[in-house]
Amino acid sequence: MRRKSVAVLDVRSSEVTVLVGERGVNNTFVFKASHTEPYGGYEGGAFFDTEEFAEAVHRCVASVEKTCNERLRSLYVGVPGEFVMVRPQENRAGYTKKRKITPRETEALSEGGVEQCKGYRFIRAASVVYITGDNRRVVDPVGLFSSSLYGVFAYFYCTDYFAGTLESVFAGMKIELTFLPAEYASAVYLIPAETRDESALFLDSDFLTTTVSVVLGGGVIAQRTFDSGRGQIIFRLMKRFSLPYGAAAALLPRANLYVKEGAGTFEFLFDGVLYEIDRSRLAETVEEGLDDILEGVSAFLDEIAGEIDRPVYVTGAGVTDIRGALEHITKRLSRVTELVGPDLPYYNKPAMSSRIALLAMATGDDRNGSFHRFSNVYGG
Repeated sequence: MRRKSVAVLDVRSSEVTVLVGERGVNNTFVFKASHTEPYGGYEGGAFFDTEEFAEAVHRCVASVEKTCNERLRSLYVGVPGEFVMVRPQENRAGYTKKRKITPRETEALSEGGVEQCKGYRFIRAASVVYITGDNRRVVDPVGLFSSSLYGVFAYFYCTDYFAGTLESVFAGMKIELTFLPAEYASAVYLIPAETRDESALFLDSDFLTTTVSVVLGGGVIAQRTFDSGRGQIIFRLMKRFSLPYGAAAALLPRANLYVKEGAGTFEFLFDGVLYEIDRSRLAETVEEGLDDILEGVSAFLDEIAGEIDRPVYVTGAGVTDIRGALEHITKRLSRVTELVGPDLPYYNKPAMSSRIALLAMATGDDRNGSFHRFSNVYGG
């Protein structure tokens, strides 16, 4: 790619996207090429069909290379929550006398927390907060004078399986891969820094998976992924109304969770077949599917974030287009729910959040070099 452009691979649970772009003026982006391909997805920490996945990725790469008329030399790969482990850790360093804190000190403090974890490889560290020797709590201590430095960091590890699979996909293509934690990239891009300073709850719902993260400062202090999403709701519709998959998928956006019992029926035409759908039964079925998704999320928030009285920021392609879904999530989780997506014309849909967030993080890394990738104080 040309000097300022970067390429990212966004791996979602039903499709993959390669996006090439660069930073524009006023924190905007200039998009050079983009291509999306569907594939079978993953569950339980493994792809259903690695060959199908590889073919989808290869088609995406070939398409953007043709559009750009240039070979990809490097690629930032978003690692979904399904394949990420987050480990928060506290690190401390003492100095013989007061010194001016430079990036060298923060990098050394961050490096001290990296561990060898069986089945995983380290991909990134993010600072949550720093505390200086005189008890100043700061987001970035560089430039301050202190006799010691304490830091809380989030360390992100990618499964060997995912990294190895991607390396096999690109074997022989001479493309350098850099792995980025996808949900973390989305959280710090979509949620303002001042909000994250007080902590935030982030919910990324996709087709087969849903990931919930507890975000604090510039890092993540807890994260969990559940094998449930839009696909499971579609499966419920297939069973309840005896529909083929395509019809059930097309019916889901027609659901309205505000309808009352006995609201009547409507005619639904798909592929030349006319179906009569009961409105209240449709809403009831979708609510049951949402409850399946939110059962694990609710338990996780009670366990990890019970004392955090903060809104839940929701994004992704899983449930955000269902009328009344956010209100149902609010009621089910007993927390205010807010929808978030990229603040960009034509790219502001929640379904596009992860690819734009990965591009934002990748362009930041490209500008700031390897230190930024290691000891990130990325503020979105």
